[in-house]
Amino acid sequence: MSDAYDYFREHAVTAVRKARALPPGRPKQKQRTVARVYHLLSKEAALAPNIHHLEDFRAARRLEHQIRR
Repeated sequence: MSDAYDYFREHAVTAVRKARALPPGRPKQKQRTVARVYHLLSKEAALAPNIHHLEDFRAARRLEHQIRR
């Protein structure tokens, strides 16, 4: 396992927990989508480390910050 895998996996778990805490609606759906993106990134990072994952990660982080507002 790589460090990137662990890092993305932890973000995925945290995002799922946030989604579970939200009431039903659009923000919850968006948070679940963010969790799926983190999960997919962790799967890809487990197969082969790649710096291109960082841009996808940053896009997911931006969306997650928008949900909180």
